[in-house]
Amino acid sequence: MAMRTLLPALTALFLVTTPVAAQDFFGSFEDFVEELLPQRQAPERPRPAPVPAAPDPADEAGAEDADPPPMPRPRPVGLGEDGDAAEMPEDEPNPPPPVAEPPPPIPDPPGEALDDADAGVDGDIPLPQERPDVSPEPPASPAAEEAEAEPAAPSGPTAVPGRIYQTACPALLSGTVVGEMVAPIAEGICGERSPLVITAVRVNGHEIGFSSPVTTNCAMAGALADWVGEVDAYANAVLDSPVASLGTGTSMMCRNRYSAADGFVSEHGFANALDVVGFTLADGSSINVESDWLPAAAPEGRLLRQAHGAACGRFTTVLGPEANADHEDHFHVDLGCHGQTCTAQICE
Repeated sequence: MAMRTLLPALTALFLVTTPVAAQDFFGSFEDFVEELLPQRQAPERPRPAPVPAAPDPADEAGAEDADPPPMPRPRPVGLGEDGDAAEMPEDEPNPPPPVAEPPPPIPDPPGEALDDADAGVDGDIPLPQERPDVSPEPPASPAAEEAEAEPAAPSGPTAVPGRIYQTACPALLSGTVVGEMVAPIAEGICGERSPLVITAVRVNGHEIGFSSPVTTNCAMAGALADWVGEVDAYANAVLDSPVASLGTGTSMMCRNRYSAADGFVSEHGFANALDVVGFTLADGSSINVESDWLPAAAPEGRLLRQAHGAACGRFTTVLGPEANADHEDHFHVDLGCHGQTCTAQICE
């Protein structure tokens, strides 16, 4: 007991006299004393009670908004009266239904990452997109390349052509001329909007055919029928044989006058002129301009001069063998305009 009282006194005296050295000595001396003396356990200090956390207003609001606890279900009739079945406690609520666990997340495909914008609004992970087929295509054959180069034919309905504006011809409607109206002709400056192709005329009660079809306009067709009718009446009266056919030459042709390299366009270019080379009578005789113009007093010469004179009353231009050498073998007749009022006539 005295030893225990003396040791602390000596230790305090040593520390006061030599503070620096006493610190090292005290540490070693204290370890020595602890080894000699029996160890005593320090009394256990009481722990402070935990302070309850202040209630959260959001939790209280959520608790108020939560659904009230379910009421206990009523006891079935006759159950538990004889002690055969256990009674259901009244204070315990109905057990909550089992909650299905969410499916495990689908891992992203290797080498691909999902953007935040691609994820669902509620956090749903979208399924991986299918990879496009990047297998190399076989080289195209030359025939396939040519087929791709050619434009495909339109598969839609065929476009309806626009309306063609033409003028009806009274001579064709009345049957004075035999033929049909054809599509408009357009060849540069030449052309005709309502051309006719006629093959005969009906005059004096019979039909007179042409040696070749004539492409002309309506005005020329009517004038031609009237003129052939006069020649037919003269032949029937003087030569005692009507005209059976008309020898026709050039009708529609886009060229200059006299086929020159320059100058005015001929009336042939507008389907407004016709060349006539002669007539064939019903008795089989032929009268040609080139061979029968002379002698003038012969029956054939008189018929050709009568035909020339009658044409001057029907057409605005009549050229024959006496006009120039270019017309020594035919009559040229047209309805070209001469003079400022288109009423002048040329008859040669």
